[in-house]
Amino acid sequence: MEYRSFPAFKTSLLGFGCMRFPTLENGAIDEPLTFKMLDAAYSQGVTYYDTAYPYHGGESERVLGRWHTSKPRESLQLVTKMPLWAVKSQEDVERIFEEQLKKVNTDYFDFYLIHAINGTRWDEVVLGYNIPQFLLKKKAEGKIRHLGFSFHDSYEVFERVINALPWDFCQIQLNYMDTAYQAGLKGYHLAAQKNIPVMVMEPIKGGYLAAPPAEITNSFAALHPNWSPASWALRWVASLPGVAVVLSGMSTPQQVADNLNTFESLTCLNQTEQDAIRQAALLYQARTQVSCTACRYCMPCPMGVRIPDIFGLFNESSMFALPEKAKREYASFAQGTTATACVNCKKCMTHCPQSIQIPVQLQRAHAALK
Repeated sequence: MEYRSFPAFKTSLLGFGCMRFPTLENGAIDEPLTFKMLDAAYSQGVTYYDTAYPYHGGESERVLGRWHTSKPRESLQLVTKMPLWAVKSQEDVERIFEEQLKKVNTDYFDFYLIHAINGTRWDEVVLGYNIPQFLLKKKAEGKIRHLGFSFHDSYEVFERVINALPWDFCQIQLNYMDTAYQAGLKGYHLAAQKNIPVMVMEPIKGGYLAAPPAEITNSFAALHPNWSPASWALRWVASLPGVAVVLSGMSTPQQVADNLNTFESLTCLNQTEQDAIRQAALLYQARTQVSCTACRYCMPCPMGVRIPDIFGLFNESSMFALPEKAKREYASFAQGTTATACVNCKKCMTHCPQSIQIPVQLQRAHAALK
């Protein structure tokens, strides 16, 4: 396993994102399979396990809490986040934090983040309820080892946030398609200039970079037949020296095995490999319809619309040239869950990290998939 060392901490370069655990037919986390996957990662040296208050309807923190108790506590790094959308008062901040300690079965968090910051949440919630002061106090008490934030807004807001506090780390969305999106590479370089390590989320763009069209697959295979497309995406992010952790939301044992193989012995991409990545990005950009990463922060929809699933089919139809397959799947959606049930309430947009105009894009998707 590759590791990254910084003055304040050392982490495995691969981090296990706990947002997309395997599930059963009823939607519950498949705990035995999840434990098997977590054990496989742990046995190969993964130390960093990233969960959050809303993942899997709140169950991800509990499952991670049950799993890690069989391991020496100092051998792994437990990570979770303060859910700003759930904070309605200053009392909520302490209540949620104490609840998370219990759910994750720990006395302290190795890394703790203020979750999904944007300009509005920073001004109204983070500063409005004195969240930094509370979390810095918890850090002084030893209940937080390293304090950071995850970010979903423009570079200008990122610059304001990263300069506001003595952060130990930050977390941004970055992949070879999203270099100029949100904080982007510009934000990465600012963090590097300030000696603030970066944790990267969505390095495979919600899984879209794992299954490219034939022209991209063939281009990659010509250079490295044994590298999966997901491995290419992870290697691109890992080639940035200021990156401490590359988070991968793994859903199957096969994904775990592939990622472990990638990070077993990793070298930075050379110029020829970087050129192949740039060409792939251009081809993808020409095909993508909606910049949804299937994070599911928009869910549940009050009207029952399956927003991420619809956007996934819309993008799949375009990127992989499979319109009939996407249409068949869309036609199988239960009544009241398609885009026609959207009433334009825009509640989903208040939670979308990608700032997607969801009602408008649902209409586009419906027109393509009906």
